[in-house]
Formats: sequence, structure tokens, C-alpha cells
Amino acid sequence: MAHIPDGILSAPVLIGGAVIAAGGVAIALKRLEDRMVPRAAILSAAFFAGSLIAVPVGPSSVHLLFTGLMGVMLGTMAFPAVLVALLLQTVLFGFGGLTTLGVNTVNIALPGVLLGLALGPAIRAASPGRAAMLAAVCGALAVAGTGSLVALSLWLSSPEFVPVAKIMLITYLPLALGEAAVTAAAVGFLSRVQPAALRPAAA
Repeated sequence: MAHIPDGILSAPVLIGGAVIAAGGVAIALKRLEDRMVPRAAILSAAFFAGSLIAVPVGPSSVHLLFTGLMGVMLGTMAFPAVLVALLLQTVLFGFGGLTTLGVNTVNIALPGVLLGLALGPAIRAASPGRAAMLAAVCGALAVAGTGSLVALSLWLSSPEFVPVAKIMLITYLPLALGEAAVTAAAVGFLSRVQPAALRPAAA
């Protein structure tokens, strides 16, 4: 699960995550346009709701992240969108933790933002079919990136977490397939009916 609770990560990892998350949010807010607010709110709500539906996989559980889709549609605005959803989940349901809010935000949002920057232009320029295929790659790689960052966070905090980190990485594999399908369907549809929705303010 991408929601790391309090009391697990070391202080340097927590501080580093908080600094990176704050930087991402600051960049996003600096580039904020009014037209992006409703879109960010909708995707933040989708992430919030999707994260509440966890499917058990081995000793862990997984849930849809939508971060590949966020990266394409929101760009850097994915940082505040994820941060708000994570904060509400922590306060309302006890998912994750307050001290790990920065790390969890980075682990979830950063892969989507980077992939949105890398693949977003090609997705927006492609035909609907090709856009859907590229979006599938974006969605799957975003999940893989989140799994890798979660594992890295655990490993940097303590070598004792290495076996757990390896198991968690494996549980993200089926999620990557599901995320690829959802992202491809959403992007393929929007590419046909509302291509402008795939263009973030920073694009």
C-alpha cells in the first residue's frame, strides 16, 4: 500500500519527503490557472475515492492511484491534488499518517508528474487509439514508480525493511495492469471528445 503510516520512516526520509512535496506544491500553485481548479478537484476526488477501495494482494493490499492520468491532465498540479486527498484520508479514516504526508505525496504524485511531462506531449499529439496505448504505458509506469519510491523510502529508513519492500513491489504488478487499462480508457475517451482536457496549464 502506498500510504505509509507514522512511526516507520526515519527522520531524514520524512524531512526529505516533506521538502520535495512542498517544492512540488509551490511550483504547482505558482503556475495555477483558474481553469485547472475544477479539473484538479475532480481528479483529487477520484484518487480519494479510489484509494478507499483496497484489494488484498498477498500480505498487502493495492488500490487504484490515477497518478498517470493526473500527470497527463494536471501536470505539476498533481502534487496539491494528491496532498489534499491524502490529508483528508489521514484525518477522516486514519490512512497513512501526518508525519508521512510529505513522503506519501511524493511517492504517489512524482512518478505521474514526471511521466506526464515525458509522455504528455506525445499523447496529446497522437490519434485516440495511439493516445490510449501511450496512456496505458504512462499509467503502468506511474504505478511502478510509486512502488519503487515506497520501497526506496522503506530501505532508506532501515535495512530491516528490505524484505517487506521487495514483497510490496511484487504486489504492485497486478495494480499496474489495472491502472494501465483505466488510464487508457480515460485518455482514449477524452482524446476523442475533449482533447483540451488533456492539456494542463504547464504544458
